[in-house]
Amino acid sequence: MDKYEQVAMKVSTISIIVNVVLSAVKFLAGLIAHSQAMISDAVHSLSDVLSTLVVMVGIHISQRQSDDDHPYGHERLESVASVLLAVLLAMAGAGIAISGYRNMNTVTVPGTFALVAAILSIVVKEWMFQYTAKYAKEINSGALMADAWHHRSDSLSSIGALIGIAGAKMGYPIMDTLASMVISVFIVKAAYDIFMQAISQLVDHAVDDETQENIRNLVRANENVKNIDSMRTRMFGSKIYVDLELAVEGTLTVKEGHAIAESVHDAIESTFANVKHCMIHIQPYEEK
Repeated sequence: MDKYEQVAMKVSTISIIVNVVLSAVKFLAGLIAHSQAMISDAVHSLSDVLSTLVVMVGIHISQRQSDDDHPYGHERLESVASVLLAVLLAMAGAGIAISGYRNMNTVTVPGTFALVAAILSIVVKEWMFQYTAKYAKEINSGALMADAWHHRSDSLSSIGALIGIAGAKMGYPIMDTLASMVISVFIVKAAYDIFMQAISQLVDHAVDDETQENIRNLVRANENVKNIDSMRTRMFGSKIYVDLELAVEGTLTVKEGHAIAESVHDAIESTFANVKHCMIHIQPYEEK
């Protein structure tokens, strides 16, 4: 198991433990304090456990070595895991909205325990977002970052629950049910963002403009490169593939041209950690 997978599994394991405990506390608070919003929030937290398991499986499979059937590797399976995560998240949001609608006419005033649980959830889930996002950026994992945003959506849903519960206790009991329905909107929005990001990784979407320009500047720094005739980039899961056509002095030998290509290749792959492969074609430079 390499560092990428080790970090992802450590973060995911902590996430599962925290979510199981937090879900139990919120569900118990919802039952005791008669809060529909808190029960909905507990379901959302419990869905985090399932989504994190999907992330763990996706990352584990994506780290398999290339084989005859998959010569480019398995990194896209991490993006597939993100798509599944988005679907699960959207289903959880829809379920909460439906449940809230069905309970519109059976509202009750929640107890104080629900308020305490909501505040606890906001603090814990925001910490989980910061913790998971930090390591997702460190290893450049789209699936782990998606899981981080799942934590953030849970924090937002807890804020909605807190407002709904407080409103119900102030004499507007329907606020608790309405809050659970508003929560569903945050959840579905998070699902949409995760889904679109994963799809962009599955359809050979180019990397962002800043990264492309940084690669060009690195290539131009090689004094033997006369011109960048063409550069194409594509996302392959969380990894980047780069295809370059470089113009060099036409009188160089094949061996000398190959040495220039190797120099550029090594510079790119050592500078940009998420570049998995760089293909370089050398051609003679022509004055225009």
